[in-house]
Amino acid sequence: MNFHIMTLFPEMVMQGLNTSIIGRAMDKGLISIEAVNIRDYAFNKHNKVDDYIYGGGAGMLMQAEPVYLCYEAIEKRIEENRSGPEFFTENRNNDKDNNKKCRVVYLTPQGEVFTQKKAQELAGEDDLILLCGHYEGIDERVLEEIVTDNISIGDYVLTGGELPAMILVDAVSRLVPGVLNNEVSAEFESFQDGLLEYPQYSRPEIWHDKRVPEVLLSGHHANVEKWRHEKALERTRERRPDLYDKFIAQ
Repeated sequence: MNFHIMTLFPEMVMQGLNTSIIGRAMDKGLISIEAVNIRDYAFNKHNKVDDYIYGGGAGMLMQAEPVYLCYEAIEKRIEENRSGPEFFTENRNNDKDNNKKCRVVYLTPQGEVFTQKKAQELAGEDDLILLCGHYEGIDERVLEEIVTDNISIGDYVLTGGELPAMILVDAVSRLVPGVLNNEVSAEFESFQDGLLEYPQYSRPEIWHDKRVPEVLLSGHHANVEKWRHEKALERTRERRPDLYDKFIAQ
């Protein structure tokens, strides 16, 4: 899977994603991540990408043209890669994929809240373009032209879209086959079945006078699964009653 991140701060993005599980996945070629500097597509000698807002208001707005030119360059590279022999061999039975328009995700507090379900959906893409805003945002005209998905990581405002983009890349990458050493672990996590994850324990059996629940030491798999499901329900009811009500209503 290939991530293409449109940003004013490419070093910030790459430094944050080049480590741990995501960094190893990149080294193995399971995913690729490029951070493309929108300033490189500015049309003035100072690489200025922002200007005053029509109608007045505080702050500056990112202009449409540099964002669009950056997007065009990425789209062109993706099209060239998709016309290559390796991509054609992998997708020879699905001509639709070769011509499919890339999804462009704009990270914005005005978008739908990012969920595990959305991460699973996006993990099915071959290429994903992420657009990081800054200042007071981006000229609406270019957003209308290129963006397919508006996504928020929560009801609060950050200084830019880089941190949300990194969160999205991390969450989606974990679902790409081969990225996690233990593929089963992604199947039994919080939100996978609409519930929070059950409590977990490791050695020693007693720590600070607290014992590991006996059922987990019993070796009785059916009882363990039953206990875990009950605890997941209990934890979800206590900590996320909204999720619990949704689960019960299914």
